Amino acid sequence: MKPLEGNRLTAAMCLGQVGNLVPHVVVPAVMIEHLVPLWGLSNAQAGLLAAAHPAGYMLAVPVLGALTDRIDARLLLFWGSLLSGLFTIGFGVLADGLASGMVLWALAGVAFAGAYMPGLRALTDRLPPGDQSRSITLYTSSFSLGVSLSFLASQALANALGWQAAFIWTGLAPLFMVWASWRLVARQPAPRTTRTGLLDFRPVLRNRPTMGFILGYAAHCFELYGLRAWVVGFWTFVAARHAGAALVDPITASVLVTLIAMPASIIGNEWARRYGRHRAISWIQVASAGVALLIASLTAAGPALLLGLILLYSFTVVADSGSLTAGMNATAEPEYKGSTMALHSTLGFGFSALAGWAVGAALDRFGGIDSPVGWSAGFAVLALGVACGPLALWWSRQPVRPRRSD
Repeated sequence: MKPLEGNRLTAAMCLGQVGNLVPHVVVPAVMIEHLVPLWGLSNAQAGLLAAAHPAGYMLAVPVLGALTDRIDARLLLFWGSLLSGLFTIGFGVLADGLASGMVLWALAGVAFAGAYMPGLRALTDRLPPGDQSRSITLYTSSFSLGVSLSFLASQALANALGWQAAFIWTGLAPLFMVWASWRLVARQPAPRTTRTGLLDFRPVLRNRPTMGFILGYAAHCFELYGLRAWVVGFWTFVAARHAGAALVDPITASVLVTLIAMPASIIGNEWARRYGRHRAISWIQVASAGVALLIASLTAAGPALLLGLILLYSFTVVADSGSLTAGMNATAEPEYKGSTMALHSTLGFGFSALAGWAVGAALDRFGGIDSPVGWSAGFAVLALGVACGPLALWWSRQPVRPRRSD
């Protein structure tokens, strides 16, 4: 068979990315209706369960991402995708409470760490020289399409066949990326001119322009995962307060929120190409914090207004995503690209894990999932998180002052 290259390469990697993301939010999708009452979880415990996946990812990606500076990323992509599906299936078969659920969901996150950023490295290593931002944005925006399918498939399968079926059937979707990685041409990373340890991130930390995009991405991920972890719970609250007049059910709301993300990321990247990455990303993140605060002040409002605001928020939440990753890739030093991607993803998913717990803790502290005040606190937490992004980008553009010698 003809090897994947050019547009066929980008298309195959995007398809595989969607497959890898189909299991991605099974826990947030089913926990409110199925796992919380079945296992007797508090909101904070539910947040911890959802956060186990990004936490596992965060712990593994420094090693697996940095390895792509030393070995062909397609090998990590193949095994990471395969194991991600197997651990998702394992959750459906073996999980019987908070502890076992967190362990299995964390292992699925560890496996996904071998798939997402290594997949991006496998793609960029095989693209021709020049501006790669559009291919990178298509790959990263496919994340949102996969998540929307994950919300839809997970809730539909859980309601029709039981929550275990949601994990078992969605766990088969990563086979698409297993196939794509098998079709890639072998490509070894360029030899390194300096010798550094596998987990030596000092060269990346010294690269201030890159660190601005990495820290901005961490703020983005905090907001994004906090919304995705709790959007089903929020719309369940809205639907319960306005029985029969909620316009859409929680499944539809969650799918719409994630489906908007793909065109939003593409549009945001085009804005960045026209107006400059720092300016466009900062505008988007400030606007997103403003929308989150507006929702926080209107959680007791009618469903039509809230649905409009949530859809607007779902656009601003991800409009910066592709630009942040493209900026990181463009400013990374070539021989430390794997380490740069590893740190980018480590901080991003680390703050994702923090967000799932932080919103749940805010809900517990201010009245729970049935309280408008609780949801106001939750959205205020998201606004505070993303507001840190423009500060990081501003810092990254400040001149480095030379050290004074005594």
